[in-house]
Amino acid sequence: MKKIMTVTLNPAVDKTYTTQELIVGNVNRMRTVMKIAGGKGVNVAKVLRQYDFDVAATGFLGGYSGRFIEEELERRGAACRFVHVDGETRSNMNILADNGFVTEILEPGPVISAQKQREFMEQYERLLGECGMVVLSGSVGQGMDADIYETLTARAEDAGVPVCLDASGESLRLGLRAKPRMVKPNLRELEGLMGRKLRDRGQAAEAARLLCAEGIARVVVSMGSRGLLSVTADGVLYARAPGIVPVNTVGCGDCVVASYAMSYMKGESEEEAVRRACAVSAANATTLESADIPMAAAEKLRQEIVVERMDGSV
Repeated sequence: MKKIMTVTLNPAVDKTYTTQELIVGNVNRMRTVMKIAGGKGVNVAKVLRQYDFDVAATGFLGGYSGRFIEEELERRGAACRFVHVDGETRSNMNILADNGFVTEILEPGPVISAQKQREFMEQYERLLGECGMVVLSGSVGQGMDADIYETLTARAEDAGVPVCLDASGESLRLGLRAKPRMVKPNLRELEGLMGRKLRDRGQAAEAARLLCAEGIARVVVSMGSRGLLSVTADGVLYARAPGIVPVNTVGCGDCVVASYAMSYMKGESEEEAVRRACAVSAANATTLESADIPMAAAEKLRQEIVVERMDGSV
C-alpha cells in the first residue's frame, strides 16, 4: 500500500495548560502543562502512524520547535520530508479551565521565503509519485499565497492522486476551485463558505450538497458534540458518538481526516468510513493529549455508533 502524504504548511508545538480559571488582565498560574507536536497535518500523521499506515510528512519546520516536531514524528515512524526554514516554528497555547472555558492562543509562524517555497514544491512533486493520497491541512504560512491549496490540489489530482482538504477561510474557498476529492469543513467553516448561519444538521447537509454539486466527491462536516455528516452524490450519512464526556477537543477534526484517509486507502464503505471517523474523533476528545487515540475506546465506540441515512427531505 502506498504512503499517505500529509502537508502541514504552518505546523506548531501545541502547549496544553490546565488551570482553575483564566482571568484576563491578571497573573494566571497554570496547574499543568503538556507540550505536543502539533499542527493539523502533523496531527493527521500521528493518528495514521498509530494505525500503522505509512506516512510521508512534509511542509515547513524551523528552529528548536521544528526539531522537536520532526523528532516526534520520526519516533512514531513517519518519513519526514520537511523543508527547513529560517526562524522558529510557532507555538500554540490551549488553556483548559475547570469552569469549562477553552482558550486558544495561536502564533502566526515564520515567514516562508520564495526560495523555500520552490524547494517545497519540488519535494511535493517527488512525493506524489510515492503516495496514494494527499492530506492538505491547516493554515497557510506567512509569505505564501492564499491559493497555495488550489495549486497543490490541482497538481495532485492531475497526477491521479486524490486530495483531502481541511482548511478555512480564503485558502479553503480558493482550494475548492481545484475540486479536491474530499473536504472536511467544520460547521463554522461551512457557514463561512455559505455566508449564512446553518441552524441544524439538515441545513448543514443541504449546504454540503451544494459543494458536491460543484464537483467535490465527498464533503464531511464535523459538528462537534452534534456529530458528523458525510455527504456524497449517493446521499447523506449521519453519525454521533453516545455518552462522551469531552476532556480536550483539540485535534478531533484532524482525527476525522486521518480516519477517512485510512478508510479510502482500505476501500471501506461510506457507512464504515463515517462510523470509524466518528469513533476515532470521539475517543480523541476523551484524553488530554490531542491526536493520541485510546485505541480500545475507539474500537468500542466504533461498534456502538449507529449510522443514520438522512433522506432527501431533511
